[in-house]
Amino acid sequence: MKNLDVLIRNLIKAKVKTPEDLALAKRKLAKKYKVPLSSNASLLKSYHEMVRNKTPHQNTPVVERSSLRGKRLGTGQGLKPSKTLEKLLVTRPIRSLSGIVNVSVLTKSYPCPGKCLYCPIQKGVPKSYLSNEPAVMRAIQNKYDPYKQVKTRLKSLENTGHVTDKIELRIIGGTWSYYPKRYREWFITRCFAACNAELRGTRRRTTRNIISLKEEQKRNEKTKHRIVGLSIETRPDFINEVEIKHLRELGVTMVELGVQTIYDDVLEKNLRGHKVKETISATKLLKDAGFKVLYQMMPNLPGSDTEKDLKIFKELFSDPDFQPDLLKIYPCALLKEAPLYKLWKAGKYNPYSKKELVDLVKKIKKIIPYYVRIQRITRDIPAQSIVAGPAKISNLRQVLAENAKKEKWQCKCIRCREIKGDYNSREKLCLFRESYNASEGKEIFLSFENKKRSKIFSLLRLRIPSPDKGIRTLRDSAIIREIHTYGQVHSIGKEKNLLSPQHKGLGKKLIRESEKITKREFGLRKISVISGVGARDYYRKLGYKLKNTYMVKKIS
Repeated sequence: MKNLDVLIRNLIKAKVKTPEDLALAKRKLAKKYKVPLSSNASLLKSYHEMVRNKTPHQNTPVVERSSLRGKRLGTGQGLKPSKTLEKLLVTRPIRSLSGIVNVSVLTKSYPCPGKCLYCPIQKGVPKSYLSNEPAVMRAIQNKYDPYKQVKTRLKSLENTGHVTDKIELRIIGGTWSYYPKRYREWFITRCFAACNAELRGTRRRTTRNIISLKEEQKRNEKTKHRIVGLSIETRPDFINEVEIKHLRELGVTMVELGVQTIYDDVLEKNLRGHKVKETISATKLLKDAGFKVLYQMMPNLPGSDTEKDLKIFKELFSDPDFQPDLLKIYPCALLKEAPLYKLWKAGKYNPYSKKELVDLVKKIKKIIPYYVRIQRITRDIPAQSIVAGPAKISNLRQVLAENAKKEKWQCKCIRCREIKGDYNSREKLCLFRESYNASEGKEIFLSFENKKRSKIFSLLRLRIPSPDKGIRTLRDSAIIREIHTYGQVHSIGKEKNLLSPQHKGLGKKLIRESEKITKREFGLRKISVISGVGARDYYRKLGYKLKNTYMVKKIS
């Protein structure tokens, strides 16, 4: 079938409102017209083509046919948009319900300085990754070319109904800071170039003329697919002032640190090659430069136990030397490709039971502060690759959510409270503030939430840095390290969407509040933002100017 116009018009006429309504209506229409059941993706593609059609669309009659077998469906006429149907046809809507869409890009296989016991080594794949992981499979399919990886992913997201205006670009694969500098710059340049290219009409040419990194970044400030956040993965012992300067030149806004544990004896037993002091130093340097800091933590390491693991997470949020903004909890996965496998075979390592892991992570989630987001729980490793242990539980987050509902407790982490698609424009919002000491500085977390604090709509992280001089541009300045409004991604420059809290001025209100706090409470007259390249225009409209990769404003 080349066209599904009739089915689309009938679905709109039927006024479907829920996924169940949609599924039932699709079955009825398929039976009525004696055609195969259409996928949401194919219907959505036809819907967009009809909406783009400039033929008059209002009051277009529905074409009835007794049998459409073997015939084209439809009239080819335009269509009045239906936000409700469009939302229902989106495949895996969760991908764009956090205010952005994530695009993961994998670096090529390259040696790593670490010799960690748990880390798998597989030929042709970056260390710590496996060839059957979804992101790795996409990278291999595109021959690890960052340009092709980004374009393929964006096209896939658009085809399944996601708005791709605001992109959180995630660079994964090995230790980023260990790759040659020239490769890193080439890699990021091609990522920006892919976002700056048109997704349609590029079959003849796989790439357009790619210019310098700075020029591609400049283009990205105005293009359709804007990189509003960029993250990399690295080891704590690779973070220093030189590396931080380079990360800013690349446009990086968040750093994922492979922390794993905060106890030196466990680090040593697992051959990490660094100590906890490097984690403390890296965290401070990154926060003083404005970066968001994510800790990758690994319970069930050799040398640890459930009691020790719980103590680790308690210390993360009671000791000012740590205080990460985000977490990834990756229980140690026992893989044949890792040195740990031999220890297990020799009876020198025992994974937790399923119950032990579930109980541990439940206790961890109960102590997470309001200002922390648990980004992931468990790695995206196929269960068949895991030899033994609870890391095989691929739906651990779901298991915990069901337990929370049953036992009536709620995780306070940001991800568990995001508004997602549950937005009601009439709901009263309250401004909350959390203040805490971190890395010799002061952190202020501002957020718009409902009264019960069970839903979060928008947030801002403000830092008053440590007394150390650090980056010249940031001297005598407060730093906005993050500003984020959640809910359905809303296209840049489009009219307000009643189904999403985006573009309602929440971010601007938080910025104004942070400016007041900076001046009145700390006597500072300058505020800087570690803005993603694609978000610079937003801050310009609020009086901020680009200075050495930061958006800076003098407070009058």
